[in-house]
Amino acid sequence: MKEPSVTVGILSEAKIDFIFNGTYMHGNQPVEGAQKACIEQGRIGWNGHLYDQLVFTPQQAGHSFCLKGVTIGVKFHWERREDLTFKGSLKLIVENDRITVINKLGIEEYLLSVISSEMSATASPELLKSHAVISRSWLLAQIRKNKALVGKKPISTIRTGDTLLRWYDREDHDRFDVCADDHCQRYQGITRASTVTVAEAIEATRGEILTCDGEICDARFSKCCGGVMERFSSCWEDIDHPYLVARRDGRNEHDFPDLRVEENARRWIYASPEAFCNTSNETILSQVLNNYDRETTDFYRWRVTYTQQELSALIREKSGIDFGEIVDLIPIERGTSGRLIRLQIQGTRQTLTLGKELEIRRTLSPSHLYSSAFVVERESVVDGIPQRFVLRGAGWGHGVGLCQIGAAVMGEKGYNYQEILLHYFAGASIEKLY
Repeated sequence: MKEPSVTVGILSEAKIDFIFNGTYMHGNQPVEGAQKACIEQGRIGWNGHLYDQLVFTPQQAGHSFCLKGVTIGVKFHWERREDLTFKGSLKLIVENDRITVINKLGIEEYLLSVISSEMSATASPELLKSHAVISRSWLLAQIRKNKALVGKKPISTIRTGDTLLRWYDREDHDRFDVCADDHCQRYQGITRASTVTVAEAIEATRGEILTCDGEICDARFSKCCGGVMERFSSCWEDIDHPYLVARRDGRNEHDFPDLRVEENARRWIYASPEAFCNTSNETILSQVLNNYDRETTDFYRWRVTYTQQELSALIREKSGIDFGEIVDLIPIERGTSGRLIRLQIQGTRQTLTLGKELEIRRTLSPSHLYSSAFVVERESVVDGIPQRFVLRGAGWGHGVGLCQIGAAVMGEKGYNYQEILLHYFAGASIEKLY
């Protein structure tokens, strides 16, 4: 099988500034240097003309283009703008009166950036190989899923009575395969410094994917599971893959309590149980976390405090619903890692049960809570109204599939990449696709 290509949505703005590093072709015309494009009369204005779309292809494989002021970490606590440089072709299209920038390139070149963007390019070889396989698997699974969804709009919101369930997965992208931010996989072109070790890890696993029952695995990953892995259905559609199951992130994979039970979840979150991802080793963390990720210092166990006024205003702003004063946050359903799937918000004006995992995290934070595995402490209660809420939590991210920090520790302990993968993806097989 020939190596597939991938289309990546980078950003969407009313105005785009970009620079060609080398010669690109627009049709039969060579283009070089600084360029500007903007929306004019619902079309793309560039070089004195209006276009429905623009496609620029590099004349040589080593040529690249730089996009100015790309927002990375969208709606996360470390959101910022950076100038990013990419290889491959550049396509501009019109979507909702904005210009969407799409980059097309080969999957292996794409992975070279993803591995360096998702973590430090100085990570251990076995961790890099593991991530190359899961990133390749996840990408190919999404491309196949996209083809199956052509002409269909996936359901990602369910509203019934006083319950709202919403998840975020494939509903946003129908003009390209994946986006460049954490919604899919971080992809920051050749801006993030890569290394010979990254290139060697990708080449050593070239074409390798995870499969289960003849299908490519939807190989998810997050920063830190918090000690136990989560199921797929806790975060996305109500389906569960046999290779994404609850396991302890440690040597004894079956040694963990049923964290769907509230009392067990509270004890687990208040404690700091042994797990691969329970580490403060700076050498290991520096392999996994880029500079902006390291702005997060507590992730295995963490704490967030809000006053009544802060929490009421935050929930009103993020949900668009005026609950009045917040009376309580009540866990309704937890997943296998202790993450909340459904949380009831009780206010003096109304009550709503909210889910799934990411919707809860978005509603209870100016950016995102580190995870939805948390317990709530109500403090200084006056006439039934708490004046302060303390959220004590575990883990960073959705907790499904590979735990990046746990995998980094496994690599340091001498596990090879096959052992790391089969720890996080139960019963899967590693196969060479091309």
